[in-house]
Order: sequence, then C-alpha cells, then structure tokens
Amino acid sequence: MAFQYQQLAQQLAQKIYSGELAAGQRLYALRQFSQQHQISLNTAKRCYELLEAQGLIYARDKAGFYVQQPLGAQNAIALPLHPDFQPNVREVSHLELQIQIQQAAIDSKLIHLGSIQLSPNLVPVDALRRSIQRALKHSKPEDFLYSDRQGHITLREALSNHWAEDGFYIAPDQIYISNGCMPALSMVIQSITQAGDSIIVPTPNYNGQLQLLALLKRKIVEIPADTSGFDLQRLEQAMRDSGAKACLLTANFQNPLGFCLSNEEKEQIVRLAEKYQCLIIEDDIYAECGFQAQRPLPMQYWDRQGYVIYCGSVSKVLSPSYRVGWFCLPQRLQHLHALVLTQHVAVNTPLQLGLADLIYSRAYRQHLQPLRRKLQQQVEQYRQFIAECFEGVEIGLNHPQGSYALWLQLPKQINSWEMYIYAQQHGINIVPGLLFGGEQRYNSCIRLNAGHEMSDDIRQAIRLLANWVRRQCAEAKRVSCLKI
Repeated sequence: MAFQYQQLAQQLAQKIYSGELAAGQRLYALRQFSQQHQISLNTAKRCYELLEAQGLIYARDKAGFYVQQPLGAQNAIALPLHPDFQPNVREVSHLELQIQIQQAAIDSKLIHLGSIQLSPNLVPVDALRRSIQRALKHSKPEDFLYSDRQGHITLREALSNHWAEDGFYIAPDQIYISNGCMPALSMVIQSITQAGDSIIVPTPNYNGQLQLLALLKRKIVEIPADTSGFDLQRLEQAMRDSGAKACLLTANFQNPLGFCLSNEEKEQIVRLAEKYQCLIIEDDIYAECGFQAQRPLPMQYWDRQGYVIYCGSVSKVLSPSYRVGWFCLPQRLQHLHALVLTQHVAVNTPLQLGLADLIYSRAYRQHLQPLRRKLQQQVEQYRQFIAECFEGVEIGLNHPQGSYALWLQLPKQINSWEMYIYAQQHGINIVPGLLFGGEQRYNSCIRLNAGHEMSDDIRQAIRLLANWVRRQCAEAKRVSCLKI
C-alpha cells in the first residue's frame, strides 16, 4: 500500500496536471495542510518534498510553496473531443486492415510512430543479462525439464511479492504465466466466453484488443470514452441491458487516451460487476508506466467476490520482445484451472527465472523510477513539437497521465486511412484512428508512439505529416469555395 504522503502527493499532482491548481498558485502552509488532512506535520512535509522532487511545486524563501508549471504547459494544447453514443452490440470492423497495419508496425525500416513500444535504449539490457546469467547459474536440474504450465513458482511468488509492495495482493496459486499480455487475454476470453458472445469495451480502444476479439469471433458493446475516462452510466447500462458476458477494461493509462481512473471509479466499476454478475478482464499492462512515483492500484484491489481477472506483462516497461505476461484467476473461477492448463502453452523457463531474479534483486524496481521520468519527458517533448508543427491547424491532443501513447485529433476533413497510406509511402508508421472503434467515429484521429527518443528523423516525420494535413485542409477549403 502507498504511504499516505504518496497518496496525497498523487492527488495534488493530478490537480496540477488537470489545471485545477494553476501555475504560481500558493499552496497551504505545511501546518494548515496537515490540519486539513488530519495528518502529522512530518507527513505533510514529505508530501511536499515528493512534489518538489517531481518538479511540480517549488518553495520560496519564507513565503511557502507554489505550483510549478508542468513541463510543456507553456503552450496549451486542446484536448480531443469525443462523440457520445449509445451502447450497441456489433461485430468488430476492419479486421483485414487491423492485421495489415499490425504487420507494418513491426517493420524495422519504418520510423516507429505507430506501435507502442520502448526504444531499445531504454531497455535495461545489462541488468537483464546479469539476471538471466544468475538464474541459469543457480537453476536446478528440474528447471531443464518440461515446466509447470501454470508458470514457474519462483516467478509467481516474485510477482506476488512485487505487487504486494505496491499495495495489492494476489496469491501465487492464482497467477498463470503467459507468453505476453495478448496471449493472456486470449486465454481468458476463450475460457469465460464463447464465439458469438458480447464483450463490453470503451472506445476509442486499443486496436490490438479489437483485432483479438474479431479473430475470436466475439462481438463488442462499445461505450464512450474520452481523455478523462469512460462513461460509467453507459457501462452500467451495457452491463444491465446488452447481455454481455464480460468487460475488457484498462483503468490505468488506457491505450490510446492515457487516462487513469480514480480509486472511487475503480471501486464503483467492481461494485457494478458484482451487481450485474459481469466479469471484468482487467488489462493493466501500462500500470508501471505512470509519471508518478507510486503505481496506481488496479481494479482488482477492490474485488472481494472474484469478478476481476487481472492481466498484464512486462512488455511496456522492459521490452516487447521479452514475452512474459500473466493472468490471474480469482477463487470464483478456479474451476477453470484444468481447462486452462490443457490449453495453455508453457513459457520459456530461463526467461521466467531471469525475470524473477530481476525482481528479487531489486533491479526491476530500480529500473522503473528513472524510466517513468524519462517517459514523462519524452511525452511532453512530443506534445510540444506536435503543437509547434501543427500551429494554425485545429487539432486536439491527449495529455496522458502515464504510458507513451499519443492520440491526435485532426480536422474533420482529414481521412486517417489516407494519412496512413501517405505516411507509409514516406517510410513512416502510424496507426489510423478508424481502427479504434466503429462507425468511423475516430476517422480523423491517429495514434502516435512516444516511446522512442525524439530524433531528427522523428522530427522530420512529424513535420511531413503536419504539412500533408495543411495541404489536405487547403484543398478541402478550395473545393468548398468552388461549390459555393
């Protein structure tokens, strides 16, 4: 569980990023702050010290503490606008395009603005190498035989202990190790639903999840989402009326919008799942990519009746090539244990033991803090450069609270598919918005990856895309004038 000063610091940080606390605004004096929150003076001091270390507040000699303007906030960027709509059951569209674009996303010859992945320079290669070497050195003879399909007990215990440090507990016997997060989601979806069943998803939603649901022949019930979260009233409506068997949700730094739900919202969602007996598949793959020191709690933390199936992997904080993920079956679903094991593919044992060593040696946690700061800096660099390149163009851009996905809304006359084709022709990989939901709702949006350091090639690519958008807008205006 987070210390109280960390929780208070996170609450204040969210108010600063949202603009509720403006740059230059004076904060309560330490004694007033401690009285307001009924905490000790020392706890109040540690809270302010943490915010100061994060560059969010600063002290004036004998004058108190003031809000520091967050990096990149000098040039305000409008947030994307998202349509409201009623939840309806439908098939996932654009499956062939989904597959085509996913294949293009791994083309090493293209500039990586599409697939959400870390730069190789941010991977802790030396620490990983040492952990794998130690794991092999101390391995037992049975580690070289067929492994436990549920996952090596050493890694399951390591993950359980790691999460306990962050404030939530999952027993090792409930953890199943998988070859990444998507295989975990696939296994869970196939275990609790059947072809033709409906699953609730907020949109815009990660296109890889929608592709997976289409391949598994599951239908979806969309509920509207925006940069602040998703509509809980529509979620309840869908749980109550759609007949959906489950929800596929990300509460912490959702892809592509980057929002993080409040603890109150997470608890409310769990209570809705209990009320309507609708299972929640929680994809928490971005939880450790937050910009705050403390990892946010998952919805699983509030689950007492076994309606949340917790899933994730280390792909977004270590490397997409390190294929180790997990799903966790609550006691309510332990009757699926035998079914899962018969269908589950065992994971490379040396990689499991290497990750366990990385966790136990503290190298994994030591990697996370500087990574979070670096990601925050990169995201703001991208946001400001995009704002500069698109100056004069009416755009909306998310301000993620974590992760490194950027959601760029362009003028309504822009066709994201045409933009994707143009980008491909110029050696640039992006993901068009039409893949993130149905009915062409997001056709003027694209998703960009900020996981790579800002380079001259990336700057040139963004400028090229901005100039293309300007030409398209000018042409649309010319055609409109001719019609008049």
